Amino acid sequence: MDKKEIELPGFSKNNHLPGDTVVTDEQVDGSDENVERGNWSSKADYLLSMIGYAVGLGNVWRFPYLAYKNGGGAFLIPYVIMLALAGMPLFFLECSFGQFASLGPVAVWKAVPIFQGVGITMVLVSTLVTIYYNCIIGYSLYYLFASFQSPLPWADCFSWWGADETCSRTPKGPLCNLTLDNGYFEMVNTTWLHVNNATCPNGSEITFPHLGPSEQYWDKVALRRTNSIDETGDVVWYLALCLLLAWIIVGVALSKGIKSSGKVVYFTATFPYLVLIILLVRGATLEGAYKGIEYYIGSQSNITKLRDSEVWKDAATQIFFSLSVAWGGLTALSSYNKFHNSCYTDAIIVCVVNCATSVFAGFAIFSILGHMAHIQNKLVPEVAKSGFGLAFIAYPEALAQLPVAPLWSILFFFMLVTLGLDSQFAIIETIVTTLLDKFPNSLRSKRIFVTSGACLLFFLLGLVCVTQAGIYWINLIDHFTAGWGILVAAVAELIALSWVYGVNRFIKDIEMMIGEKHWLFWLWWRACWAFISPVLLLAILIWSLVTFTPPTYGSIQYPGWATALGWCMIIFCIMWIPIIAIKKIVLAKGSNLWQKIVAASKPTPDWGPYLKQHRTGRYDKTNQDFTQAGTPEMAKH
Repeated sequence: MDKKEIELPGFSKNNHLPGDTVVTDEQVDGSDENVERGNWSSKADYLLSMIGYAVGLGNVWRFPYLAYKNGGGAFLIPYVIMLALAGMPLFFLECSFGQFASLGPVAVWKAVPIFQGVGITMVLVSTLVTIYYNCIIGYSLYYLFASFQSPLPWADCFSWWGADETCSRTPKGPLCNLTLDNGYFEMVNTTWLHVNNATCPNGSEITFPHLGPSEQYWDKVALRRTNSIDETGDVVWYLALCLLLAWIIVGVALSKGIKSSGKVVYFTATFPYLVLIILLVRGATLEGAYKGIEYYIGSQSNITKLRDSEVWKDAATQIFFSLSVAWGGLTALSSYNKFHNSCYTDAIIVCVVNCATSVFAGFAIFSILGHMAHIQNKLVPEVAKSGFGLAFIAYPEALAQLPVAPLWSILFFFMLVTLGLDSQFAIIETIVTTLLDKFPNSLRSKRIFVTSGACLLFFLLGLVCVTQAGIYWINLIDHFTAGWGILVAAVAELIALSWVYGVNRFIKDIEMMIGEKHWLFWLWWRACWAFISPVLLLAILIWSLVTFTPPTYGSIQYPGWATALGWCMIIFCIMWIPIIAIKKIVLAKGSNLWQKIVAASKPTPDWGPYLKQHRTGRYDKTNQDFTQAGTPEMAKH
């Protein structure tokens, strides 16, 4: 659709307050309620996008390991409790916030201008995360392409990819430097000692370094990893190409904003479930699969673990980050909903689906890890890993031992790609929405150029993550930015809306969208928003700071400058909260500091539903036309 500029002197039913022109583009069609910003084409587009955003790599490579580590099935108890106390309340709050105002995570803070820095913090953290997150998708693409060969390259220690003498499919047992009766020395293995009922004297045992083929392939071939972050090395060209492909996919999917990404997610959000079902069915038929399930959530579950406070902290942290709250994405995606959409129902559906996916994924992962432990005659804890270790070492090694291994490997890494892309779509949409809301007249008709420019910029910034030291950079950024910054933003968001804006006023705003509810309906939400959730998240934040440990990659320590850089990144993200607050106070009207703070905390004159037709009740006073300058009449007084 060609760009159109429609003057709004009061004749359009979709009159709105933020500006006096409507600029439409490919994101808008004739069925949209909001002809300026556009709306989701259907409810399914929105729900699948939200599910795809919430359900990410962490559901597959982190939750199963946490559950196994923290008591198995017993871990579900604190997990569900934390979902009810922190995850779901914040999820519902952000969805309602964005939908009510039809604005992104920064512009929406017209509700409480003094806290606008919270939205900036969310967007900055999302920006840093998107840079390295697409690199992980690039890794998955590389492994996906590498899976189109038989045997799989990481199935054994092949010389063609540079496997060295430390590589072995089975661990090399220690040798003993044994002194014989005649004074000579002889090297014997543990089997000889057992047969001859002998023991190895202290200090005489010799151990050999050992790396499995999948681990050595990950380090030497996929990453070409250097010894530390100090040794940057070269850009790994094939990872750079995979990263470029990942950004091209993201750019094309978002070329028309939610109108195009809303269709792509019909595949990317549903395909992972198909793969998980296939992997679970295949895994359940393997010998030894029950061993993995028992450790994951079966008879090896340990209810006494619930006495450990660390278990509750892990549950709260996992549910918080798994739902992608306080990243700005929920507000951005929900801002494209129609005003009377049932955001409450959507929040419940997405939260339940997300948590159920985490539990379900664990069965698919641990059934195959159980089989791997069985054939290697190991205990499940010896093969269970988390994060990169699970996705690119342990699970590929397990899949390589199955019949028709390339097929299972292709399915698994294709699943990782689609899991990551869904989240990446939402993060980029969050950043683009923020820019379009800030500069609607100049940028909204140029969405495709804004999206393409953002993808190109982030690709260039991400090149450091595909150097030979790239994995250290990814780990460093993740260690700092994806933790404290989000917790700070979440606590500030809850305080701002519950205590400054007012939880009762916020509830009345929601009722304008979904209809009035009985006071008992709001009792739980009011308690969580005002007290339980902020206190819980604040406790996690303080605990995380008190128990801070410098970042490491395996056994490799980071130098002091890298840790300092990590702190600088997180400070840069959260410093805008006090900076913007001070700026708003300085510019506010008032004869003393307190009056200025109060004035900066009040909603702006144009705060409220985006469209004039929805400005009812206490928002009637702003239900008026703009002057030629685009300034509401009430703002002149």
